Amino acid sequence: MLEVLTASGLALAAGLNAWIPLLVLGALDRFTGLVDLPDGWAWLANEWVLLILLALLVVEVVADKVPGLDSLNDIVQTVVRPTAGGLAFGSGVGASTAAVTDPEAFFSSPDWIPIAIGVVLALGVHVAKAVSRPVVNASTAGVGAPVASTLEDLGSVSLAFIAILVPVLVLIALAVMIALVVVVVRRRRDQRRRRRDAPVG
Repeated sequence: MLEVLTASGLALAAGLNAWIPLLVLGALDRFTGLVDLPDGWAWLANEWVLLILLALLVVEVVADKVPGLDSLNDIVQTVVRPTAGGLAFGSGVGASTAAVTDPEAFFSSPDWIPIAIGVVLALGVHVAKAVSRPVVNASTAGVGAPVASTLEDLGSVSLAFIAILVPVLVLIALAVMIALVVVVVRRRRDQRRRRRDAPVG
């Protein structure tokens, strides 16, 4: 059960920022004894992989804080964040491999299930983030973009560490995320209703 909560937390963190949970996993495996990645996922702790993840993280952190560019980044990340979520969930539950050398054998075995769960979790968070960002930008004239992005990055870092160190708290984080999605959806609906009911001329 704790393994599943850890994997879920890592996938949710990837929905906010694709590179943070992968970088946290790889760095903790390489430099501490807190994480012991399965053999098939040991590549995450490779120095070159960590450097590449760090470079990609810097690019995303910068792009996500610029109004307009953040929405373009979210479009690109629609593929990247769910993929990272699948990798993070798979490594979190100890899946045996990240490489699909024989797709037919891979999909006929249960190995694809953890990756698919991670993809779905990360995609859900990513969609909520991507939908809420234009609302934040429009309601704050773009000033809120760097603030929202920083909070999302901090949320991703916190969630990744919580998932590894205190996985039970992932349930609370999940409840908070659902509540935030409900608030954003209601706010968008109210804004549309106000625009529709506003007097013309």
